[in-house]
Amino acid sequence: MDLAVVNDAVLRLVRLDGAFPWHQHGQDEMFICWEGRFRLELRDRAVVNLQRGDVFVIPHDVEHRPVADLPAYALQTGCQPHVIDTPMNADRDG
Repeated sequence: MDLAVVNDAVLRLVRLDGAFPWHQHGQDEMFICWEGRFRLELRDRAVVNLQRGDVFVIPHDVEHRPVADLPAYALQTGCQPHVIDTPMNADRDG
C-alpha cells in the first residue's frame, strides 16, 4: 500500500509472508522493519536479519529477496512498485 509520495520517492507499507522471488532494481531500496521479523537475502552477500525498528538499504543492482517465516510488515521506499509474475498475480485483474 502506497502511503506517501515525496518528490520521486514512494513510501509503502508492505506485508511480507514467505519468500519473495529473487530480483534487483536500478535504484537503491530501503526497508524499515515495522512489525515482526524478516531477513533480506542478498546474492553473494551475507544475509541481513531485521526486527522492529531496524533499517537497511539494498544498493542498486544487487539481486535480493525478502523472506519472512511469519507475517511481518515493513516500510519500503526507493524503487518502482514490485510487479512480478506469479500465480497469485495472474488473476489480479479479473
